[in-house]
Amino acid sequence: MKIGEVEFENNVFLAPMAGVTDRAFRELCMEMQCGFAYTEMISAKALFYGNKRTRDMFLASPKEGPIGVQIFGSDPLIMAKACDFFNDNEQIGVVDINMGCPAPKIVKNGDGSALMKNPLLASKIVKEVKKASLKPVTVKMRIGFDFDNINVVDFAKSMEQSGADAITVHGRTSIQMYSGKANWDIICQVKKAVEIPVIGNGDIFAAEDANAIFNKTKCDGIMIGRGAMGNPWIFSQIRQYMEKRSVRYPTPRERVDVCIKHYNKSIYYNGEDRAVKEMRKHIAWYIKGLKNSKEIKDKINYEKYSENVFEILDKYKCLL
Repeated sequence: MKIGEVEFENNVFLAPMAGVTDRAFRELCMEMQCGFAYTEMISAKALFYGNKRTRDMFLASPKEGPIGVQIFGSDPLIMAKACDFFNDNEQIGVVDINMGCPAPKIVKNGDGSALMKNPLLASKIVKEVKKASLKPVTVKMRIGFDFDNINVVDFAKSMEQSGADAITVHGRTSIQMYSGKANWDIICQVKKAVEIPVIGNGDIFAAEDANAIFNKTKCDGIMIGRGAMGNPWIFSQIRQYMEKRSVRYPTPRERVDVCIKHYNKSIYYNGEDRAVKEMRKHIAWYIKGLKNSKEIKDKINYEKYSENVFEILDKYKCLL
């Protein structure tokens, strides 16, 4: 699969997720045969005003290869200005524009999925970013803002006409957030309506789901978000399933081992203090469904030092 001149190892991507897809997690997913990975969504306005923490968010590890950087905002000129940070960066392969985030704090500022209510502004943003960017420009969207305004087919055609090199469609409305069921039928309609690559997103939690969405939508690629949380194996499992090989699932001990590996990567890239805080949610995802997982999660959430967390996890692993 290609977007612009960027060619990917395979067409199963890791979705941009705030507070989740940092370097440590992206690198781990790439090791598990993810085809391409996106940063957390990055505020174009924060970049414009020189926020250092924001700049650090699009640093890539040497093991990742090119990454996709996702920006959000609603000022076309500031969105375009963000490309100054990416154009000469060989680690960045694609600039994605967020028009799908349903978080209230994003939507209330007119950003993210709120742009689906303003197609003219959305079009202007894509045109300005496309003029400024030396990288392919893509757009991630929902099927509409709410059930009374499901406009994704026309919206996608407008984004294509404005210069987008590819689009990703999450099969829910903004109001749905992550509830209900993703509508893959509408993704199929979008695929038929545009010439540029379409990436399907929503409700892909297993290799069988990946096969089903490909068959249903005929999309060019898929993007996995929540299905990868605590489950980076999903990428290799999809590859195994598509190649008609036996799908291998990790044992409980392997789940803890990879959790520890992830934790060490987080310390390396983020530092001890930040890793201890940010890995709490990841640990909960890794051990979800295992015996005594709530008790272990609660103990870890009180710990302030990684060495104590590792001791808890090592002891826990021996009980599995």
